[in-house]
Amino acid sequence: MTRILVVEDEPGIALGLEDDLRMEGYEVEIIGDGGVACRRAKESPFDLILLDVMLPGKDGFEICRELRRAGLRVPILMLTARTQEAEKVMGFELGADDYVTKPFSTRELRARIKALLRRAAGRREEEIESYRFGNIELDFLRGELRRSGTAVELTPIEFKLLTLFVRSAGRVLSRERLVSGAWGSDIFASDRIVDNHIANLRKKIETDPANPRYLRNVRGLGYRFEGADVTQS
Repeated sequence: MTRILVVEDEPGIALGLEDDLRMEGYEVEIIGDGGVACRRAKESPFDLILLDVMLPGKDGFEICRELRRAGLRVPILMLTARTQEAEKVMGFELGADDYVTKPFSTRELRARIKALLRRAAGRREEEIESYRFGNIELDFLRGELRRSGTAVELTPIEFKLLTLFVRSAGRVLSRERLVSGAWGSDIFASDRIVDNHIANLRKKIETDPANPRYLRNVRGLGYRFEGADVTQS
């Protein structure tokens, strides 16, 4: 399910956005404080962020700047009551993908969200053809994993799991998120099944599976892929 973070401190607008987006089939999280929202966006994977400009804690411009500097490429759609061109230009220069001026129609907002999600999906497929870490290369075009140049057989689930980790490098992924991404939102897979697949994946990518360097367990939360030394092509 597509996850949208709504950063909006006006309760009436936030509730209206949440209801409308949930009716469209999106998973929605509402946060009204800028500093809290910034931390949340870094620690949990979202597919799109609806970001109000005027916020307590940190304003939308500060949040946008900080997220882009942290390397997050999630689409950001800014909500503003301001109409000055200079402020919109500043938002785009800081990394915003689109703007909607309040008051806005829900129909327009839905259309802009869908357009940004399509664009982001196409960009991910086009830009990330392979991913390297250590002596491992993940080839998305061929659906293949190579270790020191030698192909290593992955099951379809293992390939989907590793793809999820790579595309969310540095973020904690809960077991529920891994199940949804690898098995599907309508499939039940127990925590034990997820852990077993992670253990098998570690055997194929880790030098020492008992002391993993890349697929790290985060107690009580899930798993995180450590990609600080990763290069992409």
